[in-house]
Order: sequence, then C-alpha cells, then structure tokens
Amino acid sequence: MTVTLGKRCIAEAVGTFILVFFGAGAAVVTLMLASGTTPSTPFNIGIGALGGLGDWLAIGLAFGIAITGSIYAFGRISGCHINPAVTIALFATRRFPALDTGAYVVAQFIGAAAASLLFAWAVGPDAVTIGGLGATTPFPGIGYLQAIVIETIGTFLLMFVIMGAAVDERATPGFSGLAVGLAVAGIITTTGNLTGASLNPARTFGPYLGDWLLGGSNLWTFFPIYIIGPIVGAVVAAFLYDYLSGE
Repeated sequence: MTVTLGKRCIAEAVGTFILVFFGAGAAVVTLMLASGTTPSTPFNIGIGALGGLGDWLAIGLAFGIAITGSIYAFGRISGCHINPAVTIALFATRRFPALDTGAYVVAQFIGAAAASLLFAWAVGPDAVTIGGLGATTPFPGIGYLQAIVIETIGTFLLMFVIMGAAVDERATPGFSGLAVGLAVAGIITTTGNLTGASLNPARTFGPYLGDWLLGGSNLWTFFPIYIIGPIVGAVVAAFLYDYLSGE
C-alpha cells in the first residue's frame, strides 16, 4: 500500500516534534536543574555545572531513545528521516524524489518549531531564560569553522550508520532503530560540549525560532554551522557508503 505524501509529511513532522521536544527538552531540564546550585547558561559554561560528560550522556540517551521510538513508530510510514540532512543525502544519491524532499524538509522544520514553542509554553519562562530551549551553539574555544567540521564529522557517522542499518537492503531487519538511536547518543556524548551536537538543521531551527520569538537570545548568526555541517556530512557519508558497498 502506498502512503500519500501528505500522510508521510505528517509522520515526519510528528517524528521531528518528538525528537526536539524530548531531546532538546532534556538539555533544558538539565540546565534548569543545575541552575539551582550554580549560575550557568547554555552559552558560556555549558550543560550542568561544568559541562560534565554525565550530563551529555543523559541528554544523548534522551535523543537516542526518542529517535529509536520514532523510527519504530513511523519508519514504515515515511522512512522516519526526521532530519533535513538525511533527506537531502537520500535525494543526492537518487533514492528520494525532489518533490518529496522539499515537502519532507518543510514538515521537519514545522515539527521542530512546534516542539520548541509547546515546550516553552508547558515548562514556562525558565525554559527560555535558563535553558535556552536547548539551542545549540559553539562552546568556548570552538571557532566557527571548527564547529562546522565537528558537525560534519558527527553527521557523517550518523548517516553512515543509517545507510548500513536502515537504507541498505542487506541490513539485518529490526535493528535499524536501535542502531541509529545508539549512534546519536554516542555522538552527542562526545561532541555535545563542543557544538551542542545538533547533527540536524531542524533540531537547531526549532529552539532558535522559539528563543527569538519568546525574548531569548538571538542566535541566528550560528545557524549556518548547523546547516552546512550536517548536510555536507550526510551527503559525503551516503556517497562513500555507496562506493564502498557497491559490487
């Protein structure tokens, strides 16, 4: 049975909503918990008191669990890209039509924006003023170009796992959601305190828009990092996987 483009876009919007609400939301909650004992913001000190690895592991697992659940819930409906970089990489390798690519990307951005705005409403002003809605920015000592490279490498690994575990017809069935979720958790644990570990333009767009609309920080100057890095990383990974796995 063929699922209509409209239904697939709704699935992409809902899946991306889940990713941002629970993933970025975990970063917000971590910062709000830390604010009770030490002054910290997501833009100068980091997650928790000192940007501890344990904080990032918890946040990474929140993202990973949300993604794993979404893949098993929506994978058979839309493929559960929930990431414009993934959709564009599949289009670049001729696995996805142009019309569907544009529609998916729009749906993913809408889902991310709705998640950030609803999270802010549900949690209250502290989600913006303390948690910054989980917005991603380069951490101290990480330059603009360095951040792009880090995001490129992180998304490269993510896309390579997606290609091997979900896209390749020879992949072991039933394990794609777990493999992709664990990959995201690991990447965030390592690179979270460097760039925020977005790996996904929509994941960054939602909090940026929410912060901007609700009186938080204006972070749009960093947005190109989280467009260029993830898209380049995903596209390179998809082409390299095809080259290495080809007959």
